[in-house]
Amino acid sequence: MIRFFRYLLLALLAISLLTVAIANRDPVTLQALPQDMGLFLGLSWSIRLPLFLVIFGGIGVGLLIGFFWEWARESKHRTTASTTSREVARLEREVTRLRAAARPEPEDEVLALLEPKQKAG
Repeated sequence: MIRFFRYLLLALLAISLLTVAIANRDPVTLQALPQDMGLFLGLSWSIRLPLFLVIFGGIGVGLLIGFFWEWARESKHRTTASTTSREVARLEREVTRLRAAARPEPEDEVLALLEPKQKAG
């Protein structure tokens, strides 16, 4: 049932994006610099594209910038989590080793059979 709603949502999104694209087919001119500044610097780069490509390109670039920003912002949390998990694993190994060293040997053979086996290492 959830899969059906997901496909329905994706179909509605596709229809909406297609409608926006059809409504904004007129070409527009994109310039790297304002016209006066471009003439002053001798750099008058421009390109003509359909408006829907400009809109969708802006959305795509914004998403990429946002994803990169979050990835960079969360790097310290990933580093801390990795360091902490290594420390926890090391301490668990040490606790296991100390418990094995502190456990006395059972005096009775029946008790030895009932004792849980320790992992090697």
